[in-house]
Amino acid sequence: MAKDGLTVIVTGSASGLGAASAALLAKQGARVVINYSSSQKEAEQTADECRSAGAEVVVVQGDVSRDEDCRKIVAAAAPWGRLDGLINNAGTTKHVDHGDLEGLSAEDFQRIYGVNTIGPFQMVRAARALLEAGAKHSGRSSSVVNVSSIAGIAGIGSSVAYVASKGALNSITLSLSRALAPLIRVNAVCPGYIDTPWFTKGRGPELAGKIRQMVTDQSPLQMATTAHDVAELVCFLASPASRSITGEIMRIDAGAHLGPAVLPRRT
Repeated sequence: MAKDGLTVIVTGSASGLGAASAALLAKQGARVVINYSSSQKEAEQTADECRSAGAEVVVVQGDVSRDEDCRKIVAAAAPWGRLDGLINNAGTTKHVDHGDLEGLSAEDFQRIYGVNTIGPFQMVRAARALLEAGAKHSGRSSSVVNVSSIAGIAGIGSSVAYVASKGALNSITLSLSRALAPLIRVNAVCPGYIDTPWFTKGRGPELAGKIRQMVTDQSPLQMATTAHDVAELVCFLASPASRSITGEIMRIDAGAHLGPAVLPRRT
């Protein structure tokens, strides 16, 4: 039995933020369902890291844009009899300059929405009964954490379609936080830049390095946020420590949304 009894699904947990969140939850004593769409090798590596922390782990392939796959992912947790947390981390994008209106097709929008917006909704729908069972078992609300993006707040990011999908996810978070209370809490985290291989792959190492340095120089905290930084917030929202928090859209971007600091820094 896990130390604190938490049972959690983390979608898109083969690498990056999802992997960091799964590993941190495992270290905190949770049982974890690891999900991947195509990166089986990386998912197994994440699972091995969780097992090395003493966690019980299940690995499930599934594309969250497909409802039947969402139900398959949730079914992997059914033997545990309940869920205490669902981390909707799976995401996708297409890198297109916002001014290039011909660079995005309807099919691009549909694919990005399918994973980033419809996928989390379908996962919540599939997991609702187990999440409610978790709340009844523990006597406290279960937790859904939607991994959104600062893009959905500020209208910036990899493409217009990505921005729209994350803005919609933020709205879904607010709607479901009302609809599913009091048994299920629903919150979203909105990272800005995260220093992950996924970011580097999308832009190439040279451009990614320049962006990393620019973000570090311009953010008030003078740092590039890591996947572990965001995972700390994700796991807090998934835990009983955040039992009075629901319907929140939380930015985590080293203060970049404030703009560059204009006062001399104290040393």
